[in-house]
Amino acid sequence: MAKLTSFKVLSFDTYGTLIDWEGGILTAFSKTSQGQDIPFSKSDILRRFHTLEKEYQSRYPNVPYSQLLAKVHPALSSELNLSAPTEDTSRQFGESVGSWPAFPDTVEALKRLQKHFKLLVLSNTDRASFAATNRIQLPGVKFDAVLTAQDIGLYKPDKRNFEYMLDFIHQQWGFSKDEVLQTAQSQFHDHYPAKDVGLRSAWIVRPGAIMGEQGKKGEEVWDWKFNTLGDMADAVEEELGGNFP
Repeated sequence: MAKLTSFKVLSFDTYGTLIDWEGGILTAFSKTSQGQDIPFSKSDILRRFHTLEKEYQSRYPNVPYSQLLAKVHPALSSELNLSAPTEDTSRQFGESVGSWPAFPDTVEALKRLQKHFKLLVLSNTDRASFAATNRIQLPGVKFDAVLTAQDIGLYKPDKRNFEYMLDFIHQQWGFSKDEVLQTAQSQFHDHYPAKDVGLRSAWIVRPGAIMGEQGKKGEEVWDWKFNTLGDMADAVEEELGGNFP
């Protein structure tokens, strides 16, 4: 089996892998529910959100993510038997992405990993939302390239996102797909389509995560598996004898 250090590029999902997507969504939805009691568990809210998000991303592949979230917001409110939100409230929900917090290990791990790899983002968000995330939640982290659904015109798990990314990497840096490691939490959005195009992947599990599941337990797709990105950075350092070049 190849070593982690044999790769040249780490291609990251962001929300769910680097950013606490689920916590951010729950907080933003609570703030925009106009003080109403929500008689559903957090896991139920997230599963309903995930179902709606998949549906809307399929229906509106060219709509930027912040605007798509604003469309999902009233539909989710209806699913939860809440009063219909105002247009402004839904817009606030859509623009909340930059406030979603990074996982505690993310920034330090990225700074360690960027000493050895090129870091590329392949995200279902839009350019403005990711820029806010990078500025506010990931200070000091410089990605070598950022490819969003807004740039590609499609949302993951459409495998054409990954084909677009691989073409970009080959044209810009001259690397083949054998030198790219998809690094992500979501089985649905990342690991299954990455496998479909022949990419190897590192599963950042984020124990307790609800969204992004696919298939039955035990059918997960991965080549390496870590609970956190910090654990992956530790494994890379161990391969290098504790020293980055």
